[in-house]
Amino acid sequence: MKKNIFTLFCLALLIAGCNKSKEVAVPSAGPNSILKETTPLSNPSRNTMDGIYKVTAGNDLFGDQVVIKWSRKKMSIFCSDGHYFVLDAGQLDTVIMLQGYWRYCYNDNTGAVSAYIAREEGGRDIMKANTHPQEIIIRGGYGSSGNEVNNAIEFVYQRPISPSLLSKHYSILAHRSGGRTSDHLPVSENSINMINFTEGLGSTGIEIDVQLTSDGIPVLYHDADLNIRLTQKGPLSGPIKDFTYTQLYYLVRLIHGERMPTLREALMFTIDSTLLTDVYLDMKEKVPTMSAVVPIQQEMLQRAKDKGRELNIYIGLPSADAITDFMNQPGYKDIPSLCELTTDDVQTVNSHVWAPRWTEGTQNDLVAQMHSQGRIAWTWTLDDKDWIRQYISDGQFDGILTNYPFIVGYYHYIREN
Repeated sequence: MKKNIFTLFCLALLIAGCNKSKEVAVPSAGPNSILKETTPLSNPSRNTMDGIYKVTAGNDLFGDQVVIKWSRKKMSIFCSDGHYFVLDAGQLDTVIMLQGYWRYCYNDNTGAVSAYIAREEGGRDIMKANTHPQEIIIRGGYGSSGNEVNNAIEFVYQRPISPSLLSKHYSILAHRSGGRTSDHLPVSENSINMINFTEGLGSTGIEIDVQLTSDGIPVLYHDADLNIRLTQKGPLSGPIKDFTYTQLYYLVRLIHGERMPTLREALMFTIDSTLLTDVYLDMKEKVPTMSAVVPIQQEMLQRAKDKGRELNIYIGLPSADAITDFMNQPGYKDIPSLCELTTDDVQTVNSHVWAPRWTEGTQNDLVAQMHSQGRIAWTWTLDDKDWIRQYISDGQFDGILTNYPFIVGYYHYIREN
C-alpha cells in the first residue's frame, strides 16, 4: 500500500512540471501597486459606485457607455461590445484608488488599468456610502501591452442601475463553472479556482459539468475523455468513468495545475466562499448518475439554508434517459431540477426551470406559460453580443447561460426596468 502511494506521489510530481498553459497573462502592478497603501472599501461604499457611466476618454476602444457593478471584492466594468474590466479598489485618505486590467473577449487583447476618484469628484460620497452621489468621475489610464498605462480613460457617473432590475432575480450564468479554458483565462474551467474567479466577470450563477468516476464519485469535468485540451500531459488517458477518484486526484492536473474537484467540494466552496445564487448541474454521463448526485444536492441545499445563503442548485435533465433516471428517485417532483426538453417534460417531472437552447428563439408564449405555473426560464448557451442584446430586449427569459457574462451584464443592467 505504501509503495503504491509513493508511486502515485512521484507521478504527481512528474506531471506537475508538464503545464502547457496558453492563458493570456493578467497585467498587474505587482509589488509596486498603490493598493498596498490603501484600506479596503466597505460593502456600502462599493455599492455606491454601481451605475451607468458615460465614457469621456477611451471611448474609441470601450464605447460611449459602460456599466459598473461590484461583486464581492471586485469592481467589474462591462462594455457593449465584449470589452470588460476587473479592478481592485482601496481608500487612500480621501481618494479612491483603482487598479486591475481590461480584456476583450473575442481575442486576446488586454492591458493594465490604473485610475482614481478624487475626493471632490465622488471620493468623499463613496467613503460616506452616500446612496445618491451627486458626481463620480473616474480618471486614469490603460495600457495596450504588458503593464504599461499610457492611454487616458475617464468615466462619468450618469445614473444608478434601475432599482426594479436589482429587485428581480435575473441569472447571469457562466459556462463550465465560470469560463472556458479555450478563452485563455488564468484558471481552468470546472475548477474551484474558476468558481472563485467568475464573479469578477459579472456572473451571478454557474453551470458545472458533472461526471462519475469508476467508484461512483461525482466530479467536475466537461469532456468524456482526459485530454491535453483540459489537462496537463500525464500518465492517464481515456474516459473519466474508467478511473477511480484516487487515481484522478493523484495523477491528473487541470490545464493550470489544479486538481479535478468533486461535486461536493465545488458546491461547498460556492456556498462558503462566494455570493453566487444559482448552480446548474449539467449531467454529462449517459449512465444513471442521479442516485449519486441527488444526495449531494440535498446536503448542500441544507448547508446553504443553515448559513442563510440564497442558493439554488438545479439538477439538469438534458435527455429522455436523464428524465427516466431522475424519475426513479424517491420524491423526484420535489427535487429542484432543470429540464432542457419540452414544456410538457417540465410539467411531467415538475422541474423548477425550463431551459431551452437559444436557437429555438425567444418563445415568449412558452416562457409566459412557465411563469404562470410559478416556474422560471433560462436559455443557453448565448455568446454573440447582438443576439444577447436582442434576447434581453425582446425576450422574457429569467436568465442566460453564456461564456461571456460581462456582455449579458451590460445589456441587462442598462435597462430602465
